[in-house]
Amino acid sequence: MKNDFDNLNEGARSRTRAKRRKTNLILNTLIVVVILLIVFVSVNIFFSNDEGAADNSNATAENEKGAASSDKQDNKDNNGSKNADEDKNGEKAEQSDEGSADDSESAEPEDNEDLGDPVVTEGGSDANVKQTIENPGWQPVGTTQSGEHAPVFDQNSVDWQEMTLAYSYATGIDKNNMTVWWNENNGAPNTAVGTVSAKGSEQTYRVAIEWVEGQGWKPVKVEELIQNDKR
Repeated sequence: MKNDFDNLNEGARSRTRAKRRKTNLILNTLIVVVILLIVFVSVNIFFSNDEGAADNSNATAENEKGAASSDKQDNKDNNGSKNADEDKNGEKAEQSDEGSADDSESAEPEDNEDLGDPVVTEGGSDANVKQTIENPGWQPVGTTQSGEHAPVFDQNSVDWQEMTLAYSYATGIDKNNMTVWWNENNGAPNTAVGTVSAKGSEQTYRVAIEWVEGQGWKPVKVEELIQNDKR
């Protein structure tokens, strides 16, 4: 009877141990699964952070690159606009210079080389004339005046300046290096006569000119004087 009881206790203990081992196995398995899950989640979080940082870094780099490219393009556009403005300003300045040159040239006579041979005769209108020079090729010197013309013998007038240009043209003396000793009417409407010489020179000329309507003053004759009678 006792042996049967012992056998029953032994069987109960065996079942309890088996159940305990099974429980421990389940618990250990769960622990391993939990640890694996923790590791898996940690790895995912770690790599996700790295990828996010890398993406942010790449995005920042791309943005900086784009900004640099944009700035470079803006600078290029600004330089292009500046160069275009400078070119336009240069063209305007050049056109202005050309216009000024054209205006100046409009009042300048043609080159003396195109005038032909002058006719030179001894003496002239009085005893103080050494020789008289006339040239059929002389042309009007041009004018900026319009409307009805009457000679104006005022040194500050446009008409006076155009008269001195005609004297310079006829004598070959640079108007900026010419002294006008006398300038007056020559006895008829729209005529004038002036006594001129180069600065510092004793050689003096008396120049007769006449007005050509719309074209300016034209030399008629030049008399080379023996001495300056208007000094």
